[in-house]
Amino acid sequence: MGTNRDCQQESAGFAIIHACKEPCHRQAVGYKGNLKSSHPSYLMHLHGDRHLYLNMVDMDQELMPQYTHPIIERCMLFMDRHLTDKKVLVHCNWGISRSPSIALLYMARKKAISSDTYEIARHQFSTIYTAYSPGKGIEGYMEKYWTNLLQI
Repeated sequence: MGTNRDCQQESAGFAIIHACKEPCHRQAVGYKGNLKSSHPSYLMHLHGDRHLYLNMVDMDQELMPQYTHPIIERCMLFMDRHLTDKKVLVHCNWGISRSPSIALLYMARKKAISSDTYEIARHQFSTIYTAYSPGKGIEGYMEKYWTNLLQI
């Protein structure tokens, strides 16, 4: 997990999930303001083999399933694909909410931490990554859809 600064210091051999609209997704897709939802890269943009750019923000949890389910599914596939032969950096702006939430879910799916409930998984994950401080939207989303997210 990391921050915007970590993605700028890219290391060879890393695959990177850029879990932030600003600046990464905007720069990768090449737009200012907001992208139209009909754009093919509206939710995510794969650049080459090693960079997955996400139009991901911490929003109201009621809106999250529509946008976040496909993003999370792609992240899990991306990590499955790359962790066999590369390290994967998952970063967001500050490295405390979106990117660690993605990593927490991946670890729970792979049984590296408990998958019983989000609360238990969060507690175990927080002992490993003490900076974890999810925003209200992402935390509410994880709590509400935990069982579904484990099946993605």
